[in-house]
Amino acid sequence: MPREPYSTAEDTLIFFANGKEAQYLRAACEDMDALIQEIEMVSLDIDGDGFKAVARAIIDQQISIHAARSIWLRFEEFCTAHPAGAVNPETVLEADIEDLRSCGLSRTKALALHDLSQHVVDGRIDFTALEKLPDEEVIETLTQVRGVGRWTAQMYLMFSLGRPDIFAIADGGLRRAVEKLKGLEAGAPPELIEAIAEDWAPYRTAAALYLWAFINTST
Repeated sequence: MPREPYSTAEDTLIFFANGKEAQYLRAACEDMDALIQEIEMVSLDIDGDGFKAVARAIIDQQISIHAARSIWLRFEEFCTAHPAGAVNPETVLEADIEDLRSCGLSRTKALALHDLSQHVVDGRIDFTALEKLPDEEVIETLTQVRGVGRWTAQMYLMFSLGRPDIFAIADGGLRRAVEKLKGLEAGAPPELIEAIAEDWAPYRTAAALYLWAFINTST
C-alpha cells in the first residue's frame, strides 16, 4: 500500500486519466480503463534520499500503513535527537539494537537497518551509482543487505527513483486489487497476477498506484 507523503518530498509524480501512461493502460485493459475513469488522478511523492527511502521500506515491511507511519516518526525523532541530527547511516550505526527497538522496530528490522548502514558506510552501496543502474541491477545490489528482499528494493525504485515500470508482486494490497479488478478468487497464484500485470508494461508503476487507490477506496 502507498505510504503517507514524505514531509520533505523532492518531487511528485502525477498521473492523470488523459496522460500518456493512463491512456496506454486504458487501451491495454478494459478493466483498467473503467478504473482510471473512476479514479482519474493518482500521485507518488519522491524522496531523493536513497538511504531514507530504503530505511523506510524496511520499516514498512509486513505491517499496516498506520503502524509503519508511527514507527517511522519515532525513528526520525530518535535520529534527529542524535548529535548528528539526521536520519543517516552514521547515526544508525552509533545506536545499539535495543535503542532502535525502542522506536517500535522488531529486532529483525533493527538489524536490517544496521546492515544497510554498514553497506553504505563501507561503500558496498552507493545510492548515487544506483540511480544509473537498470532496475534488476538495483534490486540485486540492495538485496545483498540483511532483511532487504525484492519488495523492499522495488519500493526504493518507486518511491526514491520514480522508475516507471515497477510492479511489486509481493505486495498484498496489489494482489488483492488485481483479484478484485479481474474478478478472481482470493489467493490467486502470484504467477497469474504477474501475467496480468505484464499487459500494463512499461507503465506498471502508474498501474500500481491506480490499483492501490482502488483497493483503498473499495475496502
